[in-house]
Amino acid sequence: MDVLSAGIASDADTPIDAELVAWADRIFVMEKRQAAAIRGRFPEALGDTWIVCLAIPDRYRFMQPELVERIERAMEPFAPS
Repeated sequence: MDVLSAGIASDADTPIDAELVAWADRIFVMEKRQAAAIRGRFPEALGDTWIVCLAIPDRYRFMQPELVERIERAMEPFAPS
């Protein structure tokens, strides 16, 4: 699995753009508002790419252990066999 990380905020270390959206087979977001932002900003690049909301509040610090644990649990169903 090839994975990239990007943010929807303009000051994100790697801001999401149309090229990244078009590259992705699936896009994982923590909150519904992030999915809505991507759908609204990049409808053409998104095409039929799935956006999966992990339902994790975006209130954690970068690499906070609780965040990492929640993401790992939420991603289990998507792990390659």
